[in-house]
Amino acid sequence: METSEILESGKIILEKWIESSSTPEENRLDIWVTIENFKPVVQSIVENHWGYLITITGLDVPPLFDEEKKEIQSGQLEALYHFANEAAIITIRVKVPYSKPQIESICDLIPSATIYEREVIELFGFDLLNTPNTDKLVLPDSWPEGVYPMRKTFTNLQVLENTTKEQPDE
Repeated sequence: METSEILESGKIILEKWIESSSTPEENRLDIWVTIENFKPVVQSIVENHWGYLITITGLDVPPLFDEEKKEIQSGQLEALYHFANEAAIITIRVKVPYSKPQIESICDLIPSATIYEREVIELFGFDLLNTPNTDKLVLPDSWPEGVYPMRKTFTNLQVLENTTKEQPDE
């Protein structure tokens, strides 16, 4: 089966949940879904045996401001769930606001997703509901809470400030 046919079969499986889609490369299909439809989309991929999860990544989309410093678009995080079937890749994309970056865990459907979930929790600050393991994966145990190194607002100063606050007076 050709890569384009594999992508089309995936699109057909998911079409009732698709908000929008794009084809950034000939072997890729990006699909945006709502947070409510996210879990049914992943379940459909699993039930239809359309490929396997290759990774979960995050994207920080900071707020936009006009010339008068008024916010014209709220900041949000985007979770990208990448599935492969031969050379075909479908990326399921779901947006959540900074104020409530919650996504349902998929570990009940794909147990191996836990390692990727831990990574996006730690590096982006996603709150993955019902994930079985939230232990640190990449960052040291001493890393300050609420500081996410993959967010665009991250600075090394945040780590220093938070570390200094936690040090007892001498």
